[in-house]
Amino acid sequence: MEMIERNPATGIYPASPDYIHALEVRHPTQLLFVSGTMGLDQEGMAAVDLDGQLELIWSNLRTILASADMTVDNIVRLTSYLRDGAFVEANQNARLQALGGRALPTTAIIVETLSDDWLIEIEIIAAG
Repeated sequence: MEMIERNPATGIYPASPDYIHALEVRHPTQLLFVSGTMGLDQEGMAAVDLDGQLELIWSNLRTILASADMTVDNIVRLTSYLRDGAFVEANQNARLQALGGRALPTTAIIVETLSDDWLIEIEIIAAG
């Protein structure tokens, strides 16, 4: 599998350092589409704050990826659903830390979550 960043230098606004416009994936043998994942523990309880939920989300995503013999290095697309726009920076920092600074196509959307104690939800696409 080959991953090629697609960030045109002209004709479009520049991408910021934490994301890219597009990622071309050539010859994948495996695709994994992961549902929105919340910051819930094994008993289904949400962590009490944003940092705790982000920590649980990334732990949960690593567990899901491992079940498909993948790691965060296989993530090719990410969408974050934030309950509050004030969560953007913490979400960005957690994403960059979890991905080791690797930029990828990402979108953040402000939403009303299904449960008041869910502060953030992240869905991913991974390729191997």
